[in-house]
Amino acid sequence: MTLKHSDAYHDPQIARHLAKRITRTSRKPVRFMEVCGTHTVSIFRSGIRSLLPETISLLSGPGCPVCVTAQKEIDAFIALAREPETIVATFGDLIRVPGSGSSLQREKADGADVRIVYSTFDAVTLARENPNKRVVFLGVGFETTAPTVAAAILAAHQQKLDNFSVVSAHKTVPLALEALSDGEINIGGFLLPGHVSVIIGLDAYRPFFNACRVPCVVAGFEPTDLLQSIAMLVDQVESNRPALENAYPRVVSSAGNPKAVSIMNEVFETADADWRGIGTILASGLAIRDKYADFDAVKVFDIRLKPVPEPKGCACGEILTGMKIPPQCPLYKTVCNPMAPVGPCMVSSEGTCAAYYRYHGDG
Repeated sequence: MTLKHSDAYHDPQIARHLAKRITRTSRKPVRFMEVCGTHTVSIFRSGIRSLLPETISLLSGPGCPVCVTAQKEIDAFIALAREPETIVATFGDLIRVPGSGSSLQREKADGADVRIVYSTFDAVTLARENPNKRVVFLGVGFETTAPTVAAAILAAHQQKLDNFSVVSAHKTVPLALEALSDGEINIGGFLLPGHVSVIIGLDAYRPFFNACRVPCVVAGFEPTDLLQSIAMLVDQVESNRPALENAYPRVVSSAGNPKAVSIMNEVFETADADWRGIGTILASGLAIRDKYADFDAVKVFDIRLKPVPEPKGCACGEILTGMKIPPQCPLYKTVCNPMAPVGPCMVSSEGTCAAYYRYHGDG
């Protein structure tokens, strides 16, 4: 069964059929990891875990871009907010993430010019409308958002804006999968991210799959999409035939979006990146090419990233790699909650701790 039409993925009968099929087929104990924050929220919201047999465990992975941003990068963002005559533009999830001693929200309350924008082009507009100030956009995200940030840099270049720059803390997904596969947790299969896959396509995961031979399925976001994807992973596990499959063909193709990838590659080049909870993954980041160095805030502001420890007692890193679930963190619900978050997993709308707190029975 392949879900291709809109009426199929909203059909409760199909959902019930898939849940029964999973229960009937699954025999081997296995852990599946969803590598997408939106999947995490959808799984919690729809109660999918309650439909699965005891043989299947679902782990939430590092699919929240704010959550995997390293602590030293958060501190750098806060330092930028303290720069004189500077406007820091950011998406909303980032503003409340605690740094070592402050947050963008606190800096804003203390008088810093920190503005929430809804697209990267809003930041370009801010630069055009404020020629006497430096506008820096905080580029956090995966391949989903990187092309739009690249397009904004190209637009600023074309408009000859000399007061616009970007901090590129972007990360790419496929190489992170390899790091997760080599980790301490035995992951029996991956639910691959739908939004990222729209851009990079199914074929972008093939080098990882060929190297690791772990069952992989690109999943959509409706409950039936997710159940279909889990059923396909179960079939692979039970037959001992790992495969790279696409359960989201109505949106995701093999090649992805070549134009978006081309724009991304024009502006960015691969670089090593630090992932919260995982560490440094070689060539998993995106740095701004020298051709566009005038728009690279790391060079414009001479940013020096200094290693800093994670918040004391926070298990966000272990949660992002599937080693722990939120209730196993000593701070969960005692010190750390959505109103007073300690780590980014409780801040972001796609964070595992925030989803667990909102939707799980003990939250």
